[in-house]
Amino acid sequence: MKTGIELIAIERKEQIEKHGRTPERDVAENVKGQLIEATIALLETDGDLFPESWSGAICEKMLMKPYINRLIIAGALIAAEIDRYNNITNQSKGK
Repeated sequence: MKTGIELIAIERKEQIEKHGRTPERDVAENVKGQLIEATIALLETDGDLFPESWSGAICEKMLMKPYINRLIIAGALIAAEIDRYNNITNQSKGK
């Protein structure tokens, strides 16, 4: 059985490779805390907190997943927010 961190890493890799959700894209498209909003929405029972700018169909698909899968996605979204933040920080340092 894989650990939580392994499952989150697999999900984050899929977000990047399969769905094209790179840190650079998140810097451009998720500047108003949408990744954290979506994380919270996945952990809520009603899911009303998804960012308005995100596709309703995609949000609904995530909400229909079993609780453990929503936890994994939420963990990967937190990792995405860290990646986004680090990307901005590195850009401001000229790296």
